[in-house]
Amino acid sequence: MKNYQAIIFDLDGTLIDSLEDIADAMNLTLASFGFPTHNYDAYRYFVGNGLMNLVRVSVPQSTLENQQLLQLCFEAMIDKYQKCLLNKTRLYSGVKELLDILNSKKLKMAVLSNKADKLTQQICNALLKDWSFNVVMGSTEDFPRKPHPDSALFIAKKLNISPENIIYMGDTNIDIKTANAAGMFPVGVTWGFRTREELQEAGAKLIIDKPSELFRFLTAFGMTP
Repeated sequence: MKNYQAIIFDLDGTLIDSLEDIADAMNLTLASFGFPTHNYDAYRYFVGNGLMNLVRVSVPQSTLENQQLLQLCFEAMIDKYQKCLLNKTRLYSGVKELLDILNSKKLKMAVLSNKADKLTQQICNALLKDWSFNVVMGSTEDFPRKPHPDSALFIAKKLNISPENIIYMGDTNIDIKTANAAGMFPVGVTWGFRTREELQEAGAKLIIDKPSELFRFLTAFGMTP
């Protein structure tokens, strides 16, 4: 029987619903450059691989060769997103209760996001301050972005826990691929930005529809209610 001792959470689409703030900032940026904007549903497939990638997939294809313009769009996006970072962003329903239980059971917890580390820290300090996270980590120049496993393995080392005893929970194929590449147990969530089918195809070993289902899964491995 596995001895799960820690959980690494993705942030956006897993713990927090940040889609509208991200989309609003990107649409304001696009409009300021005279580019077409996109609806919220489109952004479900644009996000997940960092803000520069978001800019690249949001701007017209004809601009992709203009690196100077892309950089200006990126800087404008960062500026606008910092101003609306927490306007609409909130915890998903059921996340508070799950984190309460996990903290009470002394399970080690971490956050690993492809969002810039500064923004990740700001959001976690505002929305996750009521719980103990051993590591909170966004994207930095020190590690390649997910799905490369190095950042997840770095967290495992900091926690002093073998990757096979760590659950990795996220809402996109990037998260599931990260978990599998790191040798962790991949849990996909359906309340985030992507589909059940995407999670299945990426190799999720468990897919849950509500945060409470994770606790029910853990009770099968010896966690007492």
